Amino acid sequence: MSNLVKEFNDYRQVMNDKLLNDNNKVIKRIFNLDTNAYMEGALDVKTKELLGLVASAVLRCDDCIKYHLETSHKQGINKEEMMEAMGIATLVGGTIVIPHLRRAYEFWEALEENATENK
Repeated sequence: MSNLVKEFNDYRQVMNDKLLNDNNKVIKRIFNLDTNAYMEGALDVKTKELLGLVASAVLRCDDCIKYHLETSHKQGINKEEMMEAMGIATLVGGTIVIPHLRRAYEFWEALEENATENK
């Protein structure tokens, strides 16, 4: 597994565990709401993940972008679909989103590399 992907996932898991073990009811409810919001509904999961990706890029949250990239990749979204969504994000967010686009592209390449290694 690419170090970029592994480091992100390891850190995210450790910190999420710590946050949830702190037993804060508000934090737990927010995590639960987030999980439920991305489940199948009137919109399919792929569409919701691309919406999350675009919103995360416009808000310039690299952790959120990585999360939605990985989930999108697992849902079968291909590079062209991801790049089209990131194009919309860059259009809406402006040129300030370009550094996040670069990191998103790098992370997507790491996801593809991992998928190739695991075949």
